Amino acid sequence: MSDVEAWVREFARSVVAEAPRLTELDSAIGDADHGANLSRGLTAVVAALEDSSFPDDGALLKKVGMVLVSTVGGASGPLYGTFFLRAAGSIGDGFPAAFRAGVDGVAARGKAAPGDKTMLDTLVPAAEALAAGKDWAAVVDAADAGRDATIPLVARKGRASYLGERSAGHLDPGATSAALLVTAAAVTLGASG
Repeated sequence: MSDVEAWVREFARSVVAEAPRLTELDSAIGDADHGANLSRGLTAVVAALEDSSFPDDGALLKKVGMVLVSTVGGASGPLYGTFFLRAAGSIGDGFPAAFRAGVDGVAARGKAAPGDKTMLDTLVPAAEALAAGKDWAAVVDAADAGRDATIPLVARKGRASYLGERSAGHLDPGATSAALLVTAAAVTLGASG
């Protein structure tokens, strides 16, 4: 199993484990389905990995993206799907470049930026830390700080934006699942050097 496949599998494992918490966070400012939707999609991803072999990590990441787009409802399917599809095209340039490409894809797809109270509040600081050559602990710290910084924000994108000022004071569920993505990379890719 490649390090990249191990990363995807660890992300799936952590999302399934955290699905009730993600859904609870989403019930405060969204549709109360983030954990359930993402868990269903990543369970389908793991099943697809079991049933397939891939010539390289790019092909594997492309498959992950396509499965997520087709199985996850709401905004998180297209956004996470886009992340993996974009990362697939850049994985040959190394993990930091692939991660950045994925983040840029999410920003373009969601027409969002850091400060909008979305997964980008977690992903952008992580991508910047990776690009700067920081160690995995610093990358995770950057992601977690970005996630936690969503609490006071007023949402400007997604379902939470409909709440206006009432969205402040809540942790963003997408930023929280994105932190699991970063931690999964640290656990798997960090362990391999």
